[in-house]
Parts: sequence; structure tokens; C-alpha cells
Amino acid sequence: MTAPDSSSLLADLAGGSAPFALIARDGATVEVLTGDVVDVDLLADIPLTDAAGTAREVLALVPYRQVRERGFVCHDDGAPLRCLVIDERVALPRAEVMASLPSSPVPLTDAGFDIADEEYADIVRRVIADEIGRGEGANFVIRRDFVAGVDTDPRVAALTWFRALLEHEKGAYWTFAVVTDGHIAVGASPEAHVSAQDGIVTMNPISGTFRHPAGGATAETLAEFLRSTKETEELFMVVDEELKMMSAVCSDGGRITGPHLKEMSRLTHTEYMLRGRSDLDPRDILRETMFAPTVTGSPMQNACTVIARHETAPRGYYSGVAALFTPNGATEGATHDLDAPILIRTAYLVDGRLRVPVGATLVRHSDPYGEVGETHGKAAGVLGAIGAIPRDAPAAPPAADPDAPTAPRRPLGEDPAIAELLASRNDRLAPFWMNPQDPDGSGPFAGRTALVVDAEDRFTTMLAHQLRHLGLDTRIVHWSQVTDADLDAADLVVSGPGPGDPRDDTPRMEAMRHVVGRRTARRDPLLAVCLSHQILADSLGIELMPLDRPHQGLQKSVDVFGEDASIGFYNTFTARVNPGDRRGISYGPDAPVSGFEIDVAADSTTGDVYALRGPGFASVQGHLESILSRDGMRTLERLIAHAL
Repeated sequence: MTAPDSSSLLADLAGGSAPFALIARDGATVEVLTGDVVDVDLLADIPLTDAAGTAREVLALVPYRQVRERGFVCHDDGAPLRCLVIDERVALPRAEVMASLPSSPVPLTDAGFDIADEEYADIVRRVIADEIGRGEGANFVIRRDFVAGVDTDPRVAALTWFRALLEHEKGAYWTFAVVTDGHIAVGASPEAHVSAQDGIVTMNPISGTFRHPAGGATAETLAEFLRSTKETEELFMVVDEELKMMSAVCSDGGRITGPHLKEMSRLTHTEYMLRGRSDLDPRDILRETMFAPTVTGSPMQNACTVIARHETAPRGYYSGVAALFTPNGATEGATHDLDAPILIRTAYLVDGRLRVPVGATLVRHSDPYGEVGETHGKAAGVLGAIGAIPRDAPAAPPAADPDAPTAPRRPLGEDPAIAELLASRNDRLAPFWMNPQDPDGSGPFAGRTALVVDAEDRFTTMLAHQLRHLGLDTRIVHWSQVTDADLDAADLVVSGPGPGDPRDDTPRMEAMRHVVGRRTARRDPLLAVCLSHQILADSLGIELMPLDRPHQGLQKSVDVFGEDASIGFYNTFTARVNPGDRRGISYGPDAPVSGFEIDVAADSTTGDVYALRGPGFASVQGHLESILSRDGMRTLERLIAHAL
């Protein structure tokens, strides 16, 4: 298409009233999508076919409030699940689009963050102390918004910002503008949350944020970042959380590759790729993967609760996705492919107000002012590109001379030392999740059944996948739905992990106590994991207490009944015995296994109990299914063999 045609089409979009979307997904073209807007209530309602059953292409803006479909809590602002049902698609050369779009800066008024830096730092402190410190989860993302007034025509502003992001914000997965009646979204998202093409599902967890220093990033400054315990564990935790989702939608559970660098104009992130095979409807894939832990936290259900406690305003579309459903010509199975980036690094314009939401991932190592700086850095990528702040401004208050020139540099990922540092991260990880997987039911426990009781941590999906590799015919039941008949029928019950204080008297804790108690009383095979391990220990009279420092996303090498094992831990509470108590412990007359000796694997210094085994049961404090459990499969097989 010629330049005048491009100019004419874009001018019509700027001066008209019809909805449209512009998407740049490669370096050569910009896709122009036009059609009608339909707002729906549920993901299942996204209209992928017309009345005659003909497949249609749809671009959906999925708001954060859709987590209600999974039963999770949120501040509900009524943001619509907005669908652009595409009638026409035109691919324009990127250079022609750049030449045809407006470029004059869009003036802003009353610009600034809605939450002051010191107030945000206080929120960080509370989340670390009151949420991570109480065992509510491993990491949480709390947002703040950069806001400003905009007097420019909203469609012109959208096109101007889209052009600016194309020019200045490199490394984006999608650069986009979605313009509908009363609502505009313009962004440069670095992260593909989930895609599905030809039956292959891909997720792309990105975490760890290196803010380029004044004067430009160097291999030396990046290497210091890559050695950071906080940043490394943050990435591993989000990979674990997305593997939970992959294991729920993919028959082969998901395989990880990486890590890689995601280099952008002001920031560099680290990332992995997760791939697996699925024949689910892409709307179901999207539902099971709502939403990315990189913008919510883990475990996901509790993360939503924590967000609702610490964010006072609804999220709108922040941390949701833009989901493009494209017909693939299939007559069986999934009829549409899916491409869904996360709605981050995005500017929203509604009723003359600009809003750029950003969030920091809070973990046990977080420094409150460091997280303040991270929100500045993330906002600066968008704000600098669109001219809301000087494009040569540092991403956060500088430690070096702000007038120092920014030198051109080669991609940091090409430096051999950086490549070696990245590759070394995998030395810590479980080979199980890095190798091809295809359970065939021929494992050592073939012919037996397993029931996994979910205590609101979807690590259970990863556990179930590993159990199937060991030959067990496995299903998962939520704690609120499990029956005694379910418990009694299974050859093995795996009582699963979950957040919270095991000493509480909540319905969930009572239900998990019943699961553990019924199986041990009947001498029926039981494996208790993390929270359930603590509940089992408590039933045996072993004292429970909070750790001095939470073990959230922590890898430890521990002795499990005579074998050293590298295992990932996600616990804030622990069962504890006297240091040196390891074997031959018999607990009181009220214990369900009284009269039998219980083997204890405990830390020789602290007495923290890592595993238990007795008549018909075994338990483990760590998460053998985690990518941090390098010896997870071997240890899982040993414990199941004992329980059975």
C-alpha cells in the first residue's frame, strides 16, 4: 500500500468516530483493525463466531475484574470485557505509518503519582510484615498510578502516543493503540502472557528489573544486577507460578527454556519461555491463566486478596490482557489461535485524564525505597517515550551525574560474561521442568490412583503432573468439595499446600485437618505437603511456630532420611523439634498414630522439621514440584513409596 493511502486511512481514523486498533508485533508492519465493539460479561461470551457459525477475529481487552470468574476477590469497577469484532484488517508498512502519524507533544496538566513515594514505601513495609511475614504468600505486586490531565483530542493523543512508543520504546512484544468510545489504551507491553498456536501454548514470565543508570548500562552494572539474590528469586517464583498455570492447561505440563534478557529503552528484564501442548478452547486457556504473577503475585488467589487489602482503587485493565483471537482454519479442536500480552506499560485516557499504572513485585528481600524506584523506572519507559517526562531523564533519581551522555552500546545479552551468568541460573533448577515431558502412565506406581486436595495453592497442578509421570491416575479436588468417599476411594491422598497460619481455625484449615486426620486414623496412604505437613506435625504433637525469616522461594539442601536433597521452600511457619531428634519419636496417646515410632528429618541446628514418615504416611515441608527442587522427583518417589 502506498504512503498516501496510509496517510488517508490514518487521517480517517483520527477524524472519525469508529473504533479501531493499531498493533505492531514485528519490525516491519502495523496492523490496522476495524470493526464493531461488543461488551460481554464472561470470557466464554467472547463472540468467536457469528450467528451462522462462521469464525470471526476478535480483539478483547480483558480487565482485571475478570478474576471473579475464578472466584477471586477484587475491587470491582465494572470495567467491561470489551471486544472489537474485526471486520477489516490492513497491514501497513511501519515506516509509512510513522511518517503519517502526528508527532507534536501532547501537553499534560497536574501530572504526578497518585500515591506519594513515602506512602508507597510504607505500603511495601506493611505487605512484607503483614502478608509475607504471616505466610499469606511468596510475592505480591502493589500498584500506583501516574495521572495527569489531557486537553488534546483523545484520538489524536492516542495516535501521537502510539507513534512515540514505536519510535522510542524498543523491545516491546506488542506496541498498540486500542481506541473505542470513551476509552483509549496505548502501550508497549514487553510481556506475552499466554499464546496458543497450532495446539502449542506459550507463556513468557518476565521478572527482575534492571534500571539503566545514567550514562548507559554496561555489562558490569548488569552483572551486579544478575547476581542479586532478590532479583533471581523473584524470577524463579514467577516461573513457578506460571508453571502451575501451564500444568493446568497442558497435557505435558510445560517445559521451560531460558533465561534470556528482555532489553528495553530504560529497563532490562530477565525472562523464561514456557511451552506445552493443549487442545483447550483459547478462552478456557485464558481463564485458567488469569492473570500473570508478575503483575499480581503468588499464590494467585491469595495475591488477589492481598491486592484488595492494600490497593484502595480498582485496577481497571492494568494487569489484564489484550487478547487477539484469530481463526486458524481448524475444523476440530481449537478453531482460533490466541495472542495475549499483559496490559502493562500502558497509558489509559478516559474523560480527559491520563493514567499510567505501574507496580513493583514485593518479596521478603524487598527494600521499600528500591521498590519506589522500580515504579519510577517502569513509568518512565512509557512517560519518557510519549514525552510526558524528558526522554533523556534517568529512570529513577540518579546516583550518577544526570548530565552524563548516554553512550551507544551493543545488546547486553551478547556479552559472553552475561550469557554465562544467565546460563548458570539453570544449574539450580529441576531438570524435570527443563526436559521434554510426555507422561505415558508407565511409572513405578502405575495402576494406582491419587487424589490431590487443593488448599488454595495451584502448586497442586504441578504435583498432579509429577504424580502422573510416576504412573498414578491423578485428579485434583478443592478442599471445599472433597468428600469422605473421595478420601476413602483413593490409593494415595496428597494433602496439598496453601497459604496462611496452620494454627488458625478457618474453614479451610479445619477441612485440611480432617483430610489429614481421616487418612492417618484409617492408616490409609497419605502424603502431606507444606501446609498439610505442618497440620500433620501438629496432630502428632509437634510444635508449630513462625520462622524468624520467611522461606519464600528459598532453595535449601537438606537431609531427607539419609539422602541429601536440594528442595525449594515456600513457608513462613515450621514444625520444630529439639535439635538432634531424628528417629524413634513416639507421640502421645491422643495422636492418630500413637504407639508407632515416627521418623523425623530435621535441621540439626534449629530443629526445623523438613519431613516426617510413619505408618502409611509421609510428609515434606518443601515443594518437591517447584523448579527450585533439583531433587524433587527422586524425593517425591521415595516418600510415595513409603506411604504406599
